[in-house]
Amino acid sequence: MKLMKTEDAVGQVLCHDITQIIKGVTKDAVFRKGHVIRPEDVPVLLSVGKDTVYIWENDETMLHENDAAYILRDICRNDNMSATEPKEGKIELIADVDGLFLVDLERLRAVNSLGDMMIATRASGFMVKKGDKLCGTRVIPLVIKKERMEAAKAAAGDTPIMRLVPAKPKKYGLVTTGNEVFYGRIEDTFTPVIQQKMAEFGGEMAEHVILNDDHEKITAAIQDMLAKGCEMVICTGGMSVDPDDKTPLAIRNTGANIVSYGAPVLPGAMFLVSYTDDGRPICGLPGCVMYAKRTIFDLVLPYLMTDTPVTKEYLAGLGHGGLCLNCKVCHFPNCGFGKGV
Repeated sequence: MKLMKTEDAVGQVLCHDITQIIKGVTKDAVFRKGHVIRPEDVPVLLSVGKDTVYIWENDETMLHENDAAYILRDICRNDNMSATEPKEGKIELIADVDGLFLVDLERLRAVNSLGDMMIATRASGFMVKKGDKLCGTRVIPLVIKKERMEAAKAAAGDTPIMRLVPAKPKKYGLVTTGNEVFYGRIEDTFTPVIQQKMAEFGGEMAEHVILNDDHEKITAAIQDMLAKGCEMVICTGGMSVDPDDKTPLAIRNTGANIVSYGAPVLPGAMFLVSYTDDGRPICGLPGCVMYAKRTIFDLVLPYLMTDTPVTKEYLAGLGHGGLCLNCKVCHFPNCGFGKGV
Protein backbone atom coordinates (compact mmCIF):
# COMPACT_ATOMS: atom_id res chain seq x y z
CA MET A 1 0.00 0.00 0.00
CA LYS A 2 1.06 3.61 -0.53
CA LEU A 3 0.50 6.62 1.71
CA MET A 4 -0.89 9.69 -0.06
CA LYS A 5 -2.18 13.10 0.95
CA THR A 6 -5.96 12.96 1.01
CA GLU A 7 -6.31 15.94 -1.35
CA ASP A 8 -4.15 14.10 -3.91
CA ALA A 9 -5.94 10.75 -3.62
CA VAL A 10 -9.02 11.42 -5.76
CA GLY A 11 -9.53 8.47 -8.09
CA GLN A 12 -7.42 6.12 -5.97
CA VAL A 13 -8.69 2.93 -4.26
CA LEU A 14 -8.83 2.82 -0.45
CA CYS A 15 -7.10 -0.26 0.95
CA HIS A 16 -8.90 -0.31 4.32
CA ASP A 17 -12.14 0.76 5.96
CA ILE A 18 -12.30 4.32 7.28
CA THR A 19 -14.14 4.53 10.60
CA GLN A 20 -16.16 7.49 11.80
CA ILE A 21 -16.80 7.82 15.53
CA ILE A 22 -19.41 10.25 16.83
CA LYS A 23 -19.92 9.72 20.55
CA GLY A 24 -23.38 8.46 21.31
CA VAL A 25 -24.32 8.42 17.63
CA THR A 26 -22.19 6.08 15.54
CA LYS A 27 -19.02 4.03 15.25
CA ASP A 28 -18.98 2.59 11.77
CA ALA A 29 -17.12 2.61 8.49
CA VAL A 30 -17.87 5.76 6.55
CA PHE A 31 -15.94 4.34 3.59
CA ARG A 32 -15.18 0.70 2.88
CA LYS A 33 -12.10 -1.00 1.51
CA GLY A 34 -12.13 -0.77 -2.28
CA HIS A 35 -13.95 2.57 -2.35
CA VAL A 36 -12.77 4.88 -5.15
CA ILE A 37 -12.18 8.29 -3.62
CA ARG A 38 -14.33 11.08 -5.14
CA PRO A 39 -13.79 14.85 -4.79
CA GLU A 40 -16.77 15.12 -2.42
CA ASP A 41 -15.20 12.46 -0.17
CA VAL A 42 -12.17 14.59 0.66
CA PRO A 43 -13.91 16.85 3.26
CA VAL A 44 -15.41 13.78 4.94
CA LEU A 45 -12.03 12.08 5.16
CA LEU A 46 -10.47 15.22 6.59
CA SER A 47 -13.29 15.45 9.17
CA VAL A 48 -12.40 12.02 10.56
CA GLY A 49 -8.74 12.94 10.89
CA LYS A 50 -7.46 11.44 7.65
CA ASP A 51 -5.03 14.03 6.28
CA THR A 52 -3.39 11.08 4.56
CA VAL A 53 -4.82 7.77 3.36
CA TYR A 54 -3.41 4.40 2.40
CA ILE A 55 -3.95 3.52 -1.25
CA TRP A 56 -3.86 -0.04 -2.49
CA GLU A 57 -0.86 -1.16 -4.55
CA ASN A 58 -0.82 -4.72 -5.83
CA ASP A 59 1.83 -6.89 -4.13
CA GLU A 60 1.66 -10.65 -4.62
CA THR A 61 3.52 -11.30 -1.36
CA MET A 62 0.98 -9.47 0.82
CA LEU A 63 -2.60 -9.97 1.94
CA HIS A 64 -5.10 -7.29 2.84
CA GLU A 65 -6.49 -7.40 6.39
CA ASN A 66 -9.90 -8.62 5.18
CA ASP A 67 -8.40 -11.43 3.11
CA ALA A 68 -6.26 -12.48 6.07
CA ALA A 69 -9.34 -12.39 8.30
CA TYR A 70 -10.94 -15.05 6.09
CA ILE A 71 -7.99 -17.32 6.87
CA LEU A 72 -8.41 -16.79 10.60
CA ARG A 73 -12.12 -17.48 10.18
CA ASP A 74 -11.40 -20.82 8.53
CA ILE A 75 -8.89 -21.70 11.25
CA CYS A 76 -11.67 -21.30 13.81
CA ARG A 77 -14.98 -22.20 12.17
CA ASN A 78 -16.48 -25.63 12.55
CA ASP A 79 -19.97 -27.09 12.17
CA ASN A 80 -22.93 -25.18 13.65
CA MET A 81 -21.26 -21.77 13.29
CA SER A 82 -21.87 -18.84 10.94
CA ALA A 83 -19.45 -16.04 10.05
CA THR A 84 -20.07 -12.34 9.61
CA GLU A 85 -18.70 -10.42 6.68
CA PRO A 86 -15.32 -8.76 7.30
CA LYS A 87 -15.58 -5.28 8.79
CA GLU A 88 -12.45 -3.27 9.41
CA GLY A 89 -10.50 -6.50 9.14
CA LYS A 90 -12.60 -8.30 11.77
CA ILE A 91 -14.80 -11.39 11.36
CA GLU A 92 -17.00 -12.83 14.12
CA LEU A 93 -18.41 -16.34 14.46
CA ILE A 94 -21.99 -16.82 15.65
CA ALA A 95 -23.64 -19.94 17.10
CA ASP A 96 -26.23 -21.57 14.83
CA VAL A 97 -27.53 -23.89 17.59
CA ASP A 98 -27.70 -24.22 21.36
CA GLY A 99 -24.73 -26.28 22.47
CA LEU A 100 -21.45 -26.76 24.30
CA PHE A 101 -18.70 -24.46 23.05
CA LEU A 102 -15.21 -25.95 23.13
CA VAL A 103 -11.85 -24.43 22.19
CA ASP A 104 -8.50 -26.16 21.75
CA LEU A 105 -6.63 -23.80 24.05
CA GLU A 106 -3.17 -25.05 23.11
CA ARG A 107 -3.68 -24.35 19.41
CA LEU A 108 -5.43 -21.05 20.15
CA ARG A 109 -2.35 -19.92 22.09
CA ALA A 110 -0.09 -21.10 19.28
CA VAL A 111 -1.85 -18.87 16.75
CA ASN A 112 -2.08 -15.87 19.06
CA SER A 113 1.61 -16.23 19.94
CA LEU A 114 2.62 -15.55 16.33
CA GLY A 115 1.89 -11.84 16.61
CA ASP A 116 0.29 -9.58 13.97
CA MET A 117 -3.01 -11.46 14.36
CA MET A 118 -5.51 -12.35 17.07
CA ILE A 119 -8.39 -14.68 17.90
CA ALA A 120 -10.50 -13.77 20.94
CA THR A 121 -13.10 -16.31 22.10
CA ARG A 122 -15.68 -16.66 24.82
CA ALA A 123 -14.80 -19.16 27.55
CA SER A 124 -14.53 -22.79 26.52
CA GLY A 125 -16.59 -25.45 28.26
CA PHE A 126 -19.89 -23.62 28.64
CA MET A 127 -23.27 -23.73 26.93
CA VAL A 128 -24.19 -21.07 24.40
CA LYS A 129 -27.49 -20.16 22.81
CA LYS A 130 -28.26 -19.86 19.11
CA GLY A 131 -27.20 -16.38 18.01
CA ASP A 132 -24.50 -15.98 20.67
CA LYS A 133 -21.15 -14.54 19.60
CA LEU A 134 -18.39 -17.16 19.82
CA CYS A 135 -15.24 -15.34 18.77
CA GLY A 136 -13.75 -12.41 16.90
CA THR A 137 -10.70 -12.55 14.64
CA ARG A 138 -8.54 -9.99 12.92
CA VAL A 139 -5.01 -9.21 11.82
CA ILE A 140 -3.36 -6.20 13.44
CA PRO A 141 -1.75 -4.43 10.45
CA LEU A 142 -3.63 -3.34 7.35
CA VAL A 143 -1.63 -5.75 5.23
CA ILE A 144 0.31 -8.84 6.23
CA LYS A 145 2.78 -11.16 4.58
CA LYS A 146 1.20 -14.26 3.08
CA GLU A 147 3.85 -16.37 4.77
CA ARG A 148 2.63 -15.15 8.15
CA MET A 149 -0.84 -16.51 7.44
CA GLU A 150 0.66 -19.79 6.27
CA ALA A 151 2.38 -19.99 9.65
CA ALA A 152 -0.98 -19.41 11.33
CA LYS A 153 -2.54 -22.28 9.39
CA ALA A 154 0.36 -24.54 10.34
CA ALA A 155 0.03 -23.62 14.03
CA ALA A 156 -3.70 -24.33 13.96
CA GLY A 157 -3.33 -27.75 12.36
CA ASP A 158 -5.66 -29.60 10.04
CA THR A 159 -8.91 -29.19 12.00
CA PRO A 160 -10.72 -26.09 13.28
CA ILE A 161 -9.71 -25.06 16.79
CA MET A 162 -13.34 -24.60 17.90
CA ARG A 163 -16.31 -26.93 18.26
CA LEU A 164 -19.98 -26.36 19.00
CA VAL A 165 -21.63 -29.59 20.15
CA PRO A 166 -25.45 -29.48 20.01
CA ALA A 167 -27.40 -30.30 23.16
CA LYS A 168 -29.21 -33.66 23.15
CA PRO A 169 -32.25 -33.85 25.45
CA LYS A 170 -32.10 -37.04 27.51
CA LYS A 171 -34.44 -39.23 29.53
CA TYR A 172 -32.81 -39.83 32.88
CA GLY A 173 -33.37 -41.86 35.99
CA LEU A 174 -33.03 -40.38 39.47
CA VAL A 175 -32.16 -42.42 42.56
CA THR A 176 -32.73 -40.45 45.77
CA THR A 177 -30.92 -42.08 48.69
CA GLY A 178 -30.84 -41.58 52.43
CA ASN A 179 -32.61 -43.07 55.43
CA GLU A 180 -33.79 -39.63 56.50
CA VAL A 181 -35.70 -39.12 53.25
CA PHE A 182 -36.80 -42.76 52.82
CA TYR A 183 -38.40 -42.90 56.26
CA GLY A 184 -40.03 -39.49 55.89
CA ARG A 185 -37.98 -37.74 58.57
CA ILE A 186 -37.19 -34.86 56.20
CA GLU A 187 -38.65 -33.60 52.95
CA ASP A 188 -36.98 -34.52 49.68
CA THR A 189 -35.70 -31.14 48.50
CA PHE A 190 -33.01 -32.60 46.25
CA THR A 191 -35.27 -33.92 43.48
CA PRO A 192 -36.79 -30.53 42.48
CA VAL A 193 -33.28 -29.07 42.12
CA ILE A 194 -32.24 -31.84 39.74
CA GLN A 195 -35.45 -31.56 37.73
CA GLN A 196 -34.96 -27.83 37.30
CA LYS A 197 -31.33 -28.10 36.22
CA MET A 198 -32.01 -30.96 33.82
CA ALA A 199 -35.03 -29.19 32.33
CA GLU A 200 -32.76 -26.32 31.26
CA PHE A 201 -31.17 -28.80 28.85
CA GLY A 202 -34.39 -30.50 27.80
CA GLY A 203 -33.87 -33.44 30.19
CA GLU A 204 -36.93 -35.49 31.16
CA MET A 205 -37.09 -37.59 34.33
CA ALA A 206 -38.28 -41.04 33.21
CA GLU A 207 -37.75 -42.97 36.45
CA HIS A 208 -37.51 -41.96 40.11
CA VAL A 209 -37.10 -44.00 43.30
CA ILE A 210 -36.36 -43.12 46.90
CA LEU A 211 -34.25 -45.67 48.75
CA ASN A 212 -32.62 -46.10 52.14
CA ASP A 213 -28.86 -46.51 52.50
CA ASP A 214 -28.81 -50.09 51.21
CA HIS A 215 -26.16 -50.33 48.55
CA GLU A 216 -27.62 -53.48 47.01
CA LYS A 217 -31.02 -51.80 46.51
CA ILE A 218 -29.32 -48.73 45.00
CA THR A 219 -27.31 -50.89 42.59
CA ALA A 220 -30.43 -52.79 41.56
CA ALA A 221 -32.36 -49.54 40.99
CA ILE A 222 -29.63 -48.14 38.75
CA GLN A 223 -29.48 -51.33 36.72
CA ASP A 224 -33.27 -51.39 36.39
CA MET A 225 -33.31 -47.80 35.09
CA LEU A 226 -30.65 -48.60 32.54
CA ALA A 227 -32.56 -51.69 31.44
CA LYS A 228 -35.65 -49.53 30.92
CA GLY A 229 -33.72 -47.29 28.54
CA CYS A 230 -32.66 -44.33 30.69
CA GLU A 231 -29.88 -42.48 28.91
CA MET A 232 -28.37 -41.24 32.16
CA VAL A 233 -28.74 -42.09 35.85
CA ILE A 234 -28.24 -39.61 38.68
CA CYS A 235 -27.87 -40.62 42.31
CA THR A 236 -28.31 -38.02 45.05
CA GLY A 237 -27.07 -38.32 48.62
CA GLY A 238 -24.78 -40.74 50.38
CA MET A 239 -21.65 -39.46 48.68
CA SER A 240 -19.37 -38.68 51.63
CA VAL A 241 -16.78 -40.98 53.17
CA ASP A 242 -18.94 -41.73 56.21
CA PRO A 243 -19.38 -45.49 56.82
CA ASP A 244 -23.15 -45.29 56.23
CA ASP A 245 -22.82 -43.48 52.88
CA LYS A 246 -23.03 -46.30 50.36
CA THR A 247 -23.81 -44.60 47.02
CA PRO A 248 -20.25 -44.75 45.58
CA LEU A 249 -20.10 -48.47 46.38
CA ALA A 250 -23.52 -49.01 44.79
CA ILE A 251 -22.46 -47.26 41.58
CA ARG A 252 -19.21 -49.21 41.44
CA ASN A 253 -21.12 -52.48 41.84
CA THR A 254 -23.15 -51.81 38.70
CA GLY A 255 -20.00 -52.53 36.73
CA ALA A 256 -19.74 -48.93 35.53
CA ASN A 257 -16.33 -47.57 34.63
CA ILE A 258 -15.43 -44.99 37.29
CA VAL A 259 -13.79 -41.91 35.79
CA SER A 260 -13.35 -40.15 39.12
CA TYR A 261 -14.67 -40.12 42.65
CA GLY A 262 -13.75 -36.61 43.72
CA ALA A 263 -13.18 -33.37 41.84
CA PRO A 264 -11.07 -30.25 42.60
CA VAL A 265 -14.16 -28.05 42.78
CA LEU A 266 -15.86 -26.37 45.73
CA PRO A 267 -18.75 -26.89 46.14
CA GLY A 268 -18.68 -30.42 44.78
CA ALA A 269 -15.53 -32.21 45.92
CA MET A 270 -17.34 -35.54 46.50
CA PHE A 271 -18.74 -35.78 42.96
CA LEU A 272 -18.57 -39.14 41.18
CA VAL A 273 -18.81 -39.69 37.45
CA SER A 274 -18.81 -43.03 35.67
CA TYR A 275 -19.95 -44.55 32.38
CA THR A 276 -21.52 -47.82 31.36
CA ASP A 277 -19.83 -49.84 28.67
CA ASP A 278 -22.21 -48.34 26.11
CA GLY A 279 -21.37 -44.78 27.21
CA ARG A 280 -24.31 -43.84 29.43
CA PRO A 281 -23.32 -41.66 32.42
CA ILE A 282 -24.00 -42.65 36.02
CA CYS A 283 -23.30 -39.79 38.42
CA GLY A 284 -23.27 -39.46 42.19
CA LEU A 285 -24.06 -35.95 43.40
CA PRO A 286 -22.98 -34.68 46.81
CA GLY A 287 -25.41 -32.81 49.05
CA CYS A 288 -24.03 -29.39 48.08
CA VAL A 289 -25.86 -29.62 44.74
CA MET A 290 -29.10 -29.43 46.71
CA TYR A 291 -28.39 -26.14 48.49
CA ALA A 292 -25.56 -24.28 46.73
CA LYS A 293 -26.39 -22.02 43.79
CA ARG A 294 -23.65 -23.39 41.56
CA THR A 295 -21.51 -26.51 41.95
CA ILE A 296 -19.53 -29.12 40.06
CA PHE A 297 -22.81 -30.35 38.55
CA ASP A 298 -23.31 -27.07 36.70
CA LEU A 299 -19.84 -27.41 35.16
CA VAL A 300 -20.14 -31.01 33.98
CA LEU A 301 -23.82 -30.99 32.96
CA PRO A 302 -23.17 -29.35 29.54
CA TYR A 303 -20.74 -32.19 28.80
CA LEU A 304 -23.15 -34.87 29.96
CA MET A 305 -26.01 -33.44 27.90
CA THR A 306 -23.97 -33.25 24.68
CA ASP A 307 -22.35 -36.71 24.94
CA THR A 308 -18.97 -35.04 25.41
CA PRO A 309 -16.84 -37.32 27.64
CA VAL A 310 -16.04 -36.07 31.14
CA THR A 311 -12.41 -37.12 31.55
CA LYS A 312 -9.94 -37.18 34.42
CA GLU A 313 -7.89 -34.55 32.60
CA TYR A 314 -10.88 -32.23 32.27
CA LEU A 315 -11.79 -32.59 35.93
CA ALA A 316 -8.19 -32.03 37.03
CA GLY A 317 -8.11 -28.80 35.03
CA LEU A 318 -11.10 -27.43 36.93
CA GLY A 319 -8.93 -26.87 40.00
CA HIS A 320 -7.88 -23.46 38.69
CA GLY A 321 -11.13 -21.52 38.76
CA GLY A 322 -12.93 -24.31 40.62
CA LEU A 323 -13.63 -22.27 43.74
CA CYS A 324 -17.09 -20.70 43.71
CA LEU A 325 -17.04 -17.40 45.61
CA ASN A 326 -20.73 -17.68 46.54
CA CYS A 327 -21.46 -14.10 45.51
CA LYS A 328 -24.57 -12.48 46.99
CA VAL A 329 -25.85 -11.99 43.44
CA CYS A 330 -24.96 -14.99 41.27
CA HIS A 331 -23.90 -14.12 37.71
CA PHE A 332 -22.90 -17.63 36.61
CA PRO A 333 -21.76 -18.37 33.94
CA ASN A 334 -20.60 -14.75 33.59
CA CYS A 335 -18.02 -15.14 36.35
CA GLY A 336 -14.72 -16.93 37.02
CA PHE A 337 -16.22 -20.21 38.32
CA GLY A 338 -14.96 -23.08 36.18
CA LYS A 339 -12.91 -20.86 33.89
CA GLY A 340 -9.40 -22.03 34.68
CA VAL A 341 -6.84 -21.94 31.87
